[in-house]
Amino acid sequence: MVFINRRVTALLFAFVALLILSLALWANDEPKVMTDLNNSVFNFQCEAHQAIGSLDNQGQLSVSVWNIYKQQREGWEEQLSALNNASQLVLLQEASLTPELKRYIQHAPLQVAMAQAFTLWDTVYGVMNLSKVSASHVCAYTANEPLIRFAKSGTLAFYPLSNDTSLLVVNLHGINFEWNLTHYKSQLEVLAAELTNHNGPIILAGDFNTWREERMKLVMQFAQRFSLIEANYNVDHRQTVFGYPLDHLFYRGLVLESAESQPTQSSDHNPITAHFVLAEK
Repeated sequence: MVFINRRVTALLFAFVALLILSLALWANDEPKVMTDLNNSVFNFQCEAHQAIGSLDNQGQLSVSVWNIYKQQREGWEEQLSALNNASQLVLLQEASLTPELKRYIQHAPLQVAMAQAFTLWDTVYGVMNLSKVSASHVCAYTANEPLIRFAKSGTLAFYPLSNDTSLLVVNLHGINFEWNLTHYKSQLEVLAAELTNHNGPIILAGDFNTWREERMKLVMQFAQRFSLIEANYNVDHRQTVFGYPLDHLFYRGLVLESAESQPTQSSDHNPITAHFVLAEK
């Protein structure tokens, strides 16, 4: 009887803790973006800046995509350094704005744009763009997981290119715990207007949580609506669930030279790096 009472008490405690945590996270569903690491303040959904320079390097543009798993595994800093050394733009999912990550970004130094998904114990979590050149305009988007109420976030950002065009970049962490895909589809459709109105090059990338066929079909159909092509990987070690890759990089208006996904022990996802050249106007 004592054992049963202890077990019931433990279960009740866990339920109450989860409920409190869920309510706390639910309260953080307002989309907000941060682009100034010195202040680390999330005030507005969108911010505009006077961008200086071009994101590409004399027509060459490399982009990396990585779910960094909240920097929970050893070696994340070395892996992130390798991606930043190889790329002008790194798109992170599950970034945790810890003092260690702040110091890394400031020491690099890199421009940052982060969308707040939720805040837990004074630490912000969400997707993050790291780049050599700041975005001219960036907006944050959030969508709540329908069951557990954890928020997923995304950024929509514009970066200047040397051929006088603007690159539209979507960095997205897709809703995971849903079967009928109602919220998952809505998360994508929020981005549709900007994608429709943009005439220049586009990159749509991130951890889409495409762990079954219906999710893959939905994402592929969404990409095809905007004439986006999925990168073809020379080496493909992307994390899979039930045989389906979770991470993707789609593009338009750029010339893909090569792309690869190399294994790492620093996260539960393996990063993607794609190398482009700018298309002629």
